[in-house]
Amino acid sequence: MHRQFELTAMTGREEELLVRGNTESASIVTDVLSRCLRTLGTISPVTPEVVRGMLVADRHFLLLQLRRAAFGDLVRGSLLCPWPDCGRRVSLEFSLAHVPVEEASRRAPVHSMTLSAEALGDGEAACAEVHFRLPDGSDQEELSGLLAENEARALTLLLSRCITRIGPYGPPGEQRLAALSPQARAEIEERMERLAPKVEQTVETECAECARTFLVPFDVQRFFFGDLRADAALLYREVHHLAFHYHWSEREIMDMPRDKRRTYIDLLDNVLVEVQSHGT
Repeated sequence: MHRQFELTAMTGREEELLVRGNTESASIVTDVLSRCLRTLGTISPVTPEVVRGMLVADRHFLLLQLRRAAFGDLVRGSLLCPWPDCGRRVSLEFSLAHVPVEEASRRAPVHSMTLSAEALGDGEAACAEVHFRLPDGSDQEELSGLLAENEARALTLLLSRCITRIGPYGPPGEQRLAALSPQARAEIEERMERLAPKVEQTVETECAECARTFLVPFDVQRFFFGDLRADAALLYREVHHLAFHYHWSEREIMDMPRDKRRTYIDLLDNVLVEVQSHGT
């Protein structure tokens, strides 16, 4: 279990990969993190297979660190107050440094639990012991597309992937999962959620008009992709600007980290303003 990591800043190549990809694509997250993770504990290089095997919250945490490096801590936005008698536009502002992160309560590749008697049917006492792993990037890649189409089916498949044993039976498959009572499934899902690390995905805010508070969903992955999608056209304008004036190749510019590219843009713009002012 590794706790230390080293991230490199995204270059134009990673930005391009993200803006061209589907915002729901967990596989693109895997590609970007494997490119930007220089070390993970004693592991170097960090391959896509390693990133794919990381727990979902760990991947989300690393996405937040990449976003902080690229855009800073501050997040601004606006939305409508959800209270029916208000509906005014509300400004939202918070720091990523204050997003709650909860470590895993117990670290293990496989966890076990015992279902309650109420969750078991008659004659099912032998199936009381359940062994499972926590969802990881490979599950995200496999099921993220289905989740938007059929959430119930996606959750069933997720359980069938993560449960390694029910009583004397090996990987249960969908048929044995279907035989579980709703309470048994609920107990398994609740235990998985309790054991998994977490990156909080809701933000509390207050409406300035009606002074009531409400929770705003904060999807880490969509948020990360959204920032870069908004900058898609700007990326290519910056490449054109630097290539035109410095005669650098596209490869040289796209290989620069974002902050270095922006530094040259600012310097160049200052020089052009000075030249223009002297010319007039």
